Amino acid sequence: MEQKNISVGLDIGTTKIVALVGKKNEFDKVEILGMGKSKSLGVHRGVVNNITQTIQSIQQAIEEAKSNSGCEISDVVVGIAGQHIRSIQHSDYITRENPEEVINDDDIQKLIQQVYKLVMLPGEEIIHVLPQEFKVDGQGEIKEPIGMHGGRLEANFHVVVGQVSSIKNIGRCIKSAGINMANITLEPLASSEAVLSFEEKEAGVALIDIGGGTTDLAIFKDGIIRHTAVIPFGGNVITEDIKEGCSIIEKQAELLKIKFGSAWPGENRDTEIVSIPGLRGRDPKEISLKTLSKIINARVVEIIEQVYMEIKNYGHNDQKKKLIAGIVLTGGGSQLKHLKQLAEYITGMDTRVGYPSEHLAGDTQESVSSPLFATAVGLLMNALEHNPFSDYIPEPNQKEDFNFQKETPVDEVQIKRKSILDRFGEKLKEFLDNA
Repeated sequence: MEQKNISVGLDIGTTKIVALVGKKNEFDKVEILGMGKSKSLGVHRGVVNNITQTIQSIQQAIEEAKSNSGCEISDVVVGIAGQHIRSIQHSDYITRENPEEVINDDDIQKLIQQVYKLVMLPGEEIIHVLPQEFKVDGQGEIKEPIGMHGGRLEANFHVVVGQVSSIKNIGRCIKSAGINMANITLEPLASSEAVLSFEEKEAGVALIDIGGGTTDLAIFKDGIIRHTAVIPFGGNVITEDIKEGCSIIEKQAELLKIKFGSAWPGENRDTEIVSIPGLRGRDPKEISLKTLSKIINARVVEIIEQVYMEIKNYGHNDQKKKLIAGIVLTGGGSQLKHLKQLAEYITGMDTRVGYPSEHLAGDTQESVSSPLFATAVGLLMNALEHNPFSDYIPEPNQKEDFNFQKETPVDEVQIKRKSILDRFGEKLKEFLDNA
């Protein structure tokens, strides 16, 4: 096994930090070679609030991944999320000097760089600019303008904005942990790569990733990302509610949620009771499962309603923007019993739980193919995709011809699209280098 074929995805979450080491097998599936997991101590709602503790947690996860996989880890692809992330829609255009020449990637990059110059709120920076649809000389609904003639190139953009300080803090933690950040990507995008199919993205789908500190939303339609949002509530808030409502400690509240929790209060009878051991010789505490599910239900309803409001803000009620594939739930919080039914009841949309198992090799451990690791698997897939050694490399005497007259324009479009996404990572790394 060659070290250069191996990539690492690092998910820095609110409750856990996960490092996944993997490579592509002969069937183009992701083979997990090792995993490291540690409790996330310095992150609150997706944002680093204690640099020292975060560095220690990252080092612990990386060391465990090293010993499990037997591989040295130097480069990682990291996910970014948190309540500071927001998205806006923006339209912009450029006037081309020579309309007789065909539109090329340089024109698209010029347009994208123009969007990066938009003035944001103090302390905020544009971290991701994704073109959605183009217009050439007023002709709309163009997905790929490369190769066309025209004087005015317009586009609608999905612009993701975040706080520079939060991004730089993640960069500092990774650097101090002794590893190099090869790329950085939005966590909802990473999760979507792991659990959504091409058909779902084409039909229209809302991915809801319920993490420990935040709930991330990514909406796709016609294969293009249309809307992203971060709701500052996650599984930890549900645990906190149980802790307060039942007057028990956090560890017991988390266990109660996982073992007996249900998002649907009608399921439990009044007679169903669970006994919690008392502290330091005190009498055990008896808790009704109906009361437990009522506490959980109240908070989960709030989270889903906030997400549904974001889906309606995108324009889901418009026939052209309808999300035919409905909702896909993923993340650790999606494992809550009857959450799927509650989401369908509140939104009226078809719902399923998303597992990253489709992209994983057949002999992968069951625990890794859980929705809990959807983001980590997505980050590893991103790392393998951008690893120059993980794909086929042409012989030295072979030259790849990227001429636009050849018969497979689809490949060219994919190559150009990748270059646009690559620039997102480059832009973020610029911020960190200038820290």
